[in-house]
Amino acid sequence: MSVPSLSHYTDIDILTSEQFWGLLKLAKQLKDEWTQTGRNEPILAGKALAMIFEKPSLRTRVSFEMGMQHLGGYGLYLSPAEIGLGTRESPADVIRVLSGYVDGVMARVFAHRYIEEMVAWGSVPIINGLSDYSHPCQALADVFTIWEQLGSVEDKTLVYVGDGANNVATSLLMAAGKVGLNVRVVAPRGYVPSPEVLAASEVEVDITDDLSGVRGADVLYTDVWISMGDEDERQERMAVFPPYQINSQLAQRVENENVLVMHCLPAHRGEEISDAVADGERSVLFPQAHNRLHAQKAILAHLLGGVRLPS
Repeated sequence: MSVPSLSHYTDIDILTSEQFWGLLKLAKQLKDEWTQTGRNEPILAGKALAMIFEKPSLRTRVSFEMGMQHLGGYGLYLSPAEIGLGTRESPADVIRVLSGYVDGVMARVFAHRYIEEMVAWGSVPIINGLSDYSHPCQALADVFTIWEQLGSVEDKTLVYVGDGANNVATSLLMAAGKVGLNVRVVAPRGYVPSPEVLAASEVEVDITDDLSGVRGADVLYTDVWISMGDEDERQERMAVFPPYQINSQLAQRVENENVLVMHCLPAHRGEEISDAVADGERSVLFPQAHNRLHAQKAILAHLLGGVRLPS
């Protein structure tokens, strides 16, 4: 039985478990093809992806642009100044214009409602490259990395340390529910996933502000304490988060010498993670970052190239 196709990739909670696994398996196929032959089949020849950016980007821009190139297509970068999304021109008007020019749109925005507006008014696939609510492309690459590194994800335990209310944590919880990954959030009070996110995640999430919650983790994950858009909260957050730094002392409390350490990057080294851990032997920060390319290729191959999701 074939896996139903996706129309957009805007949030993980709109996917079934079979669709999410299909993207993971397609990412593996494309990575294996690239690793073994140094190339991918040009399945997106003649296809174009518009890439809208309201926020700065390294991994998202390069992985999508190179992903399109590897698959034979073209990625068109559109800077904040060129569009003025929501100020110079509404998302509805922007997407209706772009729908007549390109085969798909990836948008990295502040307000998640812009993603929803593009889906409502556009006639091409929309990909959420990051919003204030979620980061589904990152979570796909993260689960792919865990699967690749540990050989399985079912019944493994990911412990997220830090700001459990941010967009990366939200998408990780959504992804965990699709693949049978256990999740524990170790975070200060007031910085935990919302009831709405927990209800939508399809996984029972343990939440604690006690650092002993890292014990037994297979994966130790963190992100910045101050996300883009939260800069005015810096003083308040820096008074709360320092005990939640992933450092050598905290890593020892895991009591698992094979624990993987992950971070979506960019890292504020010396804040949420120490150099010793970020560059340590259990760190997979850079394989994780590199897998953004292969996860993005799977999304593009399916949405723009019509490649079926493996079952």
